[in-house]
Amino acid sequence: MKTFSAKPAEVVKKWILIDAEGMVVGRLAAYIANHLRGKHLPTYTPHVDTGDNIIVINADKVVLTGKKYENKKYYWHTGHPGGIKERTARAILEGRFPERVLEKAVQRMMPGGPLSNQQLKNLRIYSGSEHPHEAQTPELVDVKSLNEKNAKRAD
Repeated sequence: MKTFSAKPAEVVKKWILIDAEGMVVGRLAAYIANHLRGKHLPTYTPHVDTGDNIIVINADKVVLTGKKYENKKYYWHTGHPGGIKERTARAILEGRFPERVLEKAVQRMMPGGPLSNQQLKNLRIYSGSEHPHEAQTPELVDVKSLNEKNAKRAD
């Protein structure tokens, strides 16, 4: 039996819609990263983009477990000496671009490199409940019901 290797012309991409309201960031990001890479498919090939197109709505309503909402810090460097900056998860979620928390979580779960950059372009994250991709007829996937830990319970 020969090893199967998918060719880019043979890949069929689905459109998936995920409502992120009340979902735990890390668990949602792991699910999204696996589907972007195509690792959930039997035709997964490491050097070919076999993943799906994913649309995430309500990204501003994701939750962080524990004390990460207050204590988790995101760092970046400006390129100038002494130019390290930091911002907490709370400041980002309450700020102008709250979808960046989920975007960075997914990006950091991908292996890095040109193929991952191409696969990340198949991810569209929106902070509200509206999205401009109705023409693609995305399939709604309820990630929250796959595992009870995917949604944060009342403490």
